[in-house]
Amino acid sequence: MRGMKGEILLNMPAEKAWEMYRDNDIISKINPQMLAKAEYIQGDGEPGSLRCFHLGPALSNYVKQSIEKIEKVEEGRLVTYQVIDGDLRKMYNPYIVTFSFIPVQGNNNQCVAEWKAEYEPIAPTIPTPEKARDAALSFLKSFG
Repeated sequence: MRGMKGEILLNMPAEKAWEMYRDNDIISKINPQMLAKAEYIQGDGEPGSLRCFHLGPALSNYVKQSIEKIEKVEEGRLVTYQVIDGDLRKMYNPYIVTFSFIPVQGNNNQCVAEWKAEYEPIAPTIPTPEKARDAALSFLKSFG
């Protein structure tokens, strides 16, 4: 399986970034141009839950919707999910992403937000998911 990752520095505690990412109401208001709506369509965010992301107009020419099955949760730190339906699923199988929020040592008001993907393109002509990485990191920058 192939891999890709990226990270950015956020000027907020890891706990706050974690809460923003996991709360559908909050995450849906951060940058509606990128993410119009997030909702749990099964479960409440624990492993096995299904979460649907409806992407906004800034991303709709690439991905309109993504349904993700949560695989792993380390409370306050990371969540791993596998895309099971939507536009990304038509390009990669599997497509597994982990979002991590890591406190910066010595600075409680900053954290590193990391996006990591493991994927396999369904055809040799499918490009690496750089657009997905760049969109995810750009959205995380909107956290503040």
